[in-house]
Amino acid sequence: MGTLDGAALDTIFRDARSFNAWTDKPVSDDTLKELYDLMKMGPTSANCSPARIVFIRSDEAKEKLMPALLPQNQGKTKEAPACAIIGYDLEFFEKIPELFPHNPDARNWFAGNDPLIQETAFRNSSLQGAYFMIAARSLGLDCGPMSGFVPDMVNEAFFPGGKVKANFICNIGYGDASREMFERSPRLAFNDACSIVLRTNLKPASCPFSPLIPDRPPAPSLFCGTAPWSRIACRPCPRVMRKPWCP
Repeated sequence: MGTLDGAALDTIFRDARSFNAWTDKPVSDDTLKELYDLMKMGPTSANCSPARIVFIRSDEAKEKLMPALLPQNQGKTKEAPACAIIGYDLEFFEKIPELFPHNPDARNWFAGNDPLIQETAFRNSSLQGAYFMIAARSLGLDCGPMSGFVPDMVNEAFFPGGKVKANFICNIGYGDASREMFERSPRLAFNDACSIVLRTNLKPASCPFSPLIPDRPPAPSLFCGTAPWSRIACRPCPRVMRKPWCP
């Protein structure tokens, strides 16, 4: 895989801003479809793809959304050419036989396990929401993500039936940097947010259900003591195996 040049990285990350004001340039259906076709390629757990998106463009649909938004988010959303409600489908696992064909039985990892369904749907729809913004910026769009809304009101208005729940909302369009643009806020330095583990004295405990590499703990994401990964890695483990190296 090639490396993106500096200009592309500037567009997606370094120069990209969250916009509060918008031009009147419209966002076409074709652009929304292209955005989704890029976003959907990002990875999710077992390719579960739980994100469900409602795009709002009409004045009527925006008025339906307004009561659910905090006051400071109403004006910017009315002005935005399009608004995306990023939701997550609590029945995402029903699509796994189609989306994960090399192991269609993966559906059964989730069926009937409501805490695991909720955790997986929310986490992976959040990932997909990030892919959504990267895709939008890659297409020359600007984004205005926000979480200042009443979820139950959004769900009732746009996700009736209870199967899909709202995660966050993101205005998209072509931002007007001359209005309501704040100075960029600082970000945490690497050493404030990250650490690099160079060695560990931990050794794996034996697991009767999944042989481990001697003297080397597996990746924590594969054997953490919480569902679903311990079950997947242990093929499946009949009990939650919390290892010494688990976070």
